[in-house]
Amino acid sequence: MAEKSISSAVIHRLPRYYRYLGELKENGVERISSAELSQIMSVTASQIRQDLNHFGGFGQQGYGYNVAYLYTEIGKILGIDRRNDLIVIGAGNLGRAIANYGNFERRGFHIVAMFDRRADLIGMDLGNGLTVRNAADLEQYLAEHPVRMAAIAIPKTGAPEVAERLIKSGVKAIWNFAHIDLEVPDDVVVENVHLSESLMELSYKYHSRHPEAE
Repeated sequence: MAEKSISSAVIHRLPRYYRYLGELKENGVERISSAELSQIMSVTASQIRQDLNHFGGFGQQGYGYNVAYLYTEIGKILGIDRRNDLIVIGAGNLGRAIANYGNFERRGFHIVAMFDRRADLIGMDLGNGLTVRNAADLEQYLAEHPVRMAAIAIPKTGAPEVAERLIKSGVKAIWNFAHIDLEVPDDVVVENVHLSESLMELSYKYHSRHPEAE
């Protein structure tokens, strides 16, 4: 089913389903009802059924959901049933944190290269099998290694130029941590991650519930 026919809210919930089902699977739970899953996830049972019906339903009346099967199927929907190679642009604190986060590989994401233009960072051994490469060699690397996903973890001033270079070199999916919304062609997908905006949302929720706080 085409992505445009599925609401962003449903897509946003899919990784949560995957995470909770993975925990249930690890704990030996074989089947679960939408009502039981709703209590764990704080999502209504009706919403769970509606979400999953977009992709075929997967449940059986009177039985519920087979946890292992549903976990596998949602993994396929998310595209993490296969290997996804990823490069990172920016070897600062954020870029290195992304590269060293081991849980990505468990989800099928393999960071295969990191780039930066700073002379003091180029050649740095990150201790995880990666060495920081010169950003000037980005196009050559992508010509030799057809990676289709990239993370941008650099200041916003350089992000549009880097995104353009990535796209011209065949990258089709960009995970953007620069504090700017990137404009990309229709055949390229981008996920803008603005950490400060997320923190401001947290602040709003906190002060809304605790107006007496100074």
